[in-house]
Amino acid sequence: MSFDAEKEIAKLWAKCQAIQDENRRTFYQSRAAAIEMAAEGADETAVALKAWEFKGKDVAKSYFPRVRLDKPNFVESIAKLFVNSWRNQGAVVKVEPGADENEVFIIWERCPWPTTAKQYGAPMAEDVAGCDLALQTTIADVGLFANRKLKIETLKAIPRGEGTCVRRLWLEQ
Repeated sequence: MSFDAEKEIAKLWAKCQAIQDENRRTFYQSRAAAIEMAAEGADETAVALKAWEFKGKDVAKSYFPRVRLDKPNFVESIAKLFVNSWRNQGAVVKVEPGADENEVFIIWERCPWPTTAKQYGAPMAEDVAGCDLALQTTIADVGLFANRKLKIETLKAIPRGEGTCVRRLWLEQ
């Protein structure tokens, strides 16, 4: 039997995309369950944002073993951790340099999370706020771990109809 590398790569790619989709669906299914189980009159957005905060804390823990304090471009190395994990989630994302080595821009050209949010009825404002909270939580925990004051802010967001998500990541002096 001959080995067809292209066919095998296509199969692996399809499986990768399927698990990416499953990951997003599971998040929004859990969000829906938490909202449904919350006490009557509970703030649905607050419940959903708590899930995003948990996501951010979990991501930070996965970054700890890969944080390299000896790297000359510390901020860029942290941004690359984001890029790699978001690519694993199906996003098209890259890093661009900022004014100096203490600032970079992370740019999402495509992100599948807003599409999944829409499928589960989550408002786009919540999607942006949730993603922001997850990123800020991750950065705060990584900064604490590294004893550095990292900050991240959203300048543009796909769910707001701005075409791309642009986040500024920087190290406060």
